[in-house]
Amino acid sequence: MVVALAVIRVRDLFAAAMLFAIYSLLSAALFAVLDAGDVALTEAAVGAGISTILVLAVLTLARRYEHPIRGHNLLALAVVLVTGAGLVYASMDLPEFGNPDNPVHGHVGSYYTEQTYEDMGVPNMVAAVLASYRSIDTLGEAFVIFTAGLAVFALLSVRPSRHRRRRPEDEEGNNS
Repeated sequence: MVVALAVIRVRDLFAAAMLFAIYSLLSAALFAVLDAGDVALTEAAVGAGISTILVLAVLTLARRYEHPIRGHNLLALAVVLVTGAGLVYASMDLPEFGNPDNPVHGHVGSYYTEQTYEDMGVPNMVAAVLASYRSIDTLGEAFVIFTAGLAVFALLSVRPSRHRRRRPEDEEGNNS
């Protein structure tokens, strides 16, 4: 909470980027303590690694300090409120949390729950499922994230060319 509040309060965008990286590393540590090594690794790599690099790349093209905005952006507030209301409305349709009759429990979930330890010998069911049963899917997701990061970095590394337009008055002045 302290790091999150510091991000909100700071006006130096470089400091905010570093605080976001610290927040991601703390989240990764929390996931590691909760025995979710796959989620911890993903948070550390994507949250603290790639995201921080991309934000720092963007900061090379922007000013370092945030400029205060006067007034209120009512359109942005309306978009946030409508989106939030839509999400709350959509969450009313979700099945009851923990109900054994939920659709998620009717497919392969019961097999994973019953057979994971016997098949894999790994006590962490999530890590066993992601590393064994869904390993190709997890590898594909990693490639997608890596490719997206490279594409964004490639787009940000191209400096825009600034051509100065010639006005007819300038050409007339050069001819005389």
